[in-house]
Amino acid sequence: MRHEPVLMKETIDALNLKPGNNVIDCTLGDAGHSEVMLEKISPNGKLLGIDLDPEAVLRAKQFLYNFQNRVTLARDNFANLQEIITKNDFSPVNAILMDLGWSTPQFEERGRGFSFLVDEALDMRYGVGEMLKVEGEESLTAADVVNTYTEEELSRLFKNFGEENLNKEIARAVKVYRKNKKIEKTGELVEIILETYRQKLKSDKEIPWVGGLHPATKVFQALRIETNHELESLKKALPQAVSALSSGGRLAVITFHSLEDRIVKQYFQSIVNKQVKLINKKPISASEEEVKNNPRSRSAKLRVVEKIHPVK
Repeated sequence: MRHEPVLMKETIDALNLKPGNNVIDCTLGDAGHSEVMLEKISPNGKLLGIDLDPEAVLRAKQFLYNFQNRVTLARDNFANLQEIITKNDFSPVNAILMDLGWSTPQFEERGRGFSFLVDEALDMRYGVGEMLKVEGEESLTAADVVNTYTEEELSRLFKNFGEENLNKEIARAVKVYRKNKKIEKTGELVEIILETYRQKLKSDKEIPWVGGLHPATKVFQALRIETNHELESLKKALPQAVSALSSGGRLAVITFHSLEDRIVKQYFQSIVNKQVKLINKKPISASEEEVKNNPRSRSAKLRVVEKIHPVK
């Protein structure tokens, strides 16, 4: 199954693409956005696609086969954006897209422990080895995190990266469980979370849904962010993207939760009228029709800026 990208029309329109433009897709995934961007910049425009996931790069290569002479693919962390651009001699840069959402195949088909609905190894890494690392950070699996972090560290992680209300209770339950057995599978962690919620809500339901969310949603988000250094990578990538753009070029960022959106919003505000101008003062959200057809799009927010001439 191919991943369905969100806010397609809104994103393509906001990037203001022209024939012959050069564009960068920092989060390639299944290349849904990239394919449409390549059509917009035909016949001579080129695309640099970046993804940390080796399987995503292989899938994208297949989906973009018809554009192969205009496509350069890089398996790397977009935190290294400037280095990737230099290495591939990719210039000028007229548009950059960062779609920070996860792809459906990545979560549901690749056996890496992203989904709380399937019992598999608790890994959650997008890539493997050195490419995962942000400078000064170690590459850990989600299992490493839940088995080695202190109760206080886990509680703080679940609160800050997952905005999980039962962060202390779940962290304590993880600590108690791992005294007897290492947590290696997603199913074990899910059951710890579910039991914590059952006790708190005094419920005997197998899954005590909370506000329409599965109780494991926020903890899994927190672990994914921590394991892949997602927020650190975003903070590193944003200034590199703005720097790389030609005057008049645009940067579009699609976020899916408040932590990411806050970073993007604050960074854009810090450079507005200095390096960029805002294309949309308020984030663009999915239409009712798109949300109906693709529920994942309900939390998506699109922010776009345009590079301006530096003030002298």
